[in-house]
Amino acid sequence: KMARIIVIAARERGGDPATNSTLRMVIEKARGANMPADNIERAIKRATGEGASDALEGFLYEAFGPGGAAILVEGITDNKNRTLPEVRKIITEHGGRMADPGSLQWMFERKGYLELATSNQQPVTSEMELKVIDAGAEDLKQTDAGLVVYTAPEKLMEVKKSLEGAGIAVGETGFEYIAKNPVSVSDEKVREQLEKFFEVLDEHDDVQEIYSNSA
Repeated sequence: KMARIIVIAARERGGDPATNSTLRMVIEKARGANMPADNIERAIKRATGEGASDALEGFLYEAFGPGGAAILVEGITDNKNRTLPEVRKIITEHGGRMADPGSLQWMFERKGYLELATSNQQPVTSEMELKVIDAGAEDLKQTDAGLVVYTAPEKLMEVKKSLEGAGIAVGETGFEYIAKNPVSVSDEKVREQLEKFFEVLDEHDDVQEIYSNSA
């Protein structure tokens, strides 16, 4: 999955991490996941035509999951004619249904995120908030991953550089869709159905990320 992300990033804006900030960010994430350097280099060569080339392309499917939750399924495939029916089958088998393109995406916002390399128990302080605002970020939240900074997608690398310049260590970075109005799921049975659904969907090789408005 990581190799496919590298291929897409390199194909869209070039294979030089020095001039392609998205590729640089993806490479950092791959290294953090202990992806071998040879595999990273091989993926870049595939994207720039120096290695075996696959017709990889990104996709974003919209669907209703168990309990009516709004779902976005993001991924990369070399054959949409294969992937779409497979993803649709998983969704319908778990009580959901596909939605029309564009019918649910408006319920989410695309954001860049940066996980701060701090203790998960560290609280959000006014000093930390001030540094984050000065760096050009939009928000700082305490999540299960610890302290996470959110920013406009196009400002991700700029904010990362500013935070590091302010002495704040940054861990994983990336992009995600955030629900504008999260809906709390109180029914335990529905919550279990959603968890199982996400688990099965995530096991599909072409699926990279799954986003939901359920909370």
